[in-house]
Amino acid sequence: MDNAVATHFSALDFRRRVEQEREPVLDEDYGDHRFNPGLGHLIRRDNLRDAAVLIPVVDHGDEASVILTKRTEKLRNHSGQVAFPGGRIDPTDPTPEFAALRETVEEIGLGEDYIEIVGRMPDYVAGSGYRIAPVLAVVRPGFHLTINPHEVDTAFEVPLRFLMDPANHHQGSRVWDDKEWVYYDMPYGGQRIWGVTAGIIRTLYERLYA
Repeated sequence: MDNAVATHFSALDFRRRVEQEREPVLDEDYGDHRFNPGLGHLIRRDNLRDAAVLIPVVDHGDEASVILTKRTEKLRNHSGQVAFPGGRIDPTDPTPEFAALRETVEEIGLGEDYIEIVGRMPDYVAGSGYRIAPVLAVVRPGFHLTINPHEVDTAFEVPLRFLMDPANHHQGSRVWDDKEWVYYDMPYGGQRIWGVTAGIIRTLYERLYA
């Protein structure tokens, strides 16, 4: 990372980087398979379920942070994992942005009047069968979260500086479908940020901060 720009981790700088994004937003080359060359054929592209997540960057002046959640153990999919607020795109959702906002309000009670959508990342194809639209947002401070205990155990903030530092992007592996898959792992403050969430963070780093 260029030290000349690495010192800037404000929401204002994040917004500028999003506006200068280099490639078209609709690009299907992003996903778990991107970190696992040669294994992309194991993901069935013809039966992907559409989902959307919000990447909420909180404007704390020079040092922005990102809101993440830990999903409750009661959920059927990805229980107990750290995730961005979000979920499946319903047939009644007009856009992925709408779905991401709806799910954010439902899960953590972050009011829409605090959220400004500033862009979108390319869809991220997860090995678990989801096509995820990561929606980028800047969040005005002063909000109060109301956690939905049926979906979320807790919500917490991680410094954008930490997440955009490749030194914190550790790689691990696991066997899935008799193949060894590589994933990213970014432990912070007693929370394990890994898998799809870490993959989206890594993609954000590569596109905006590398």
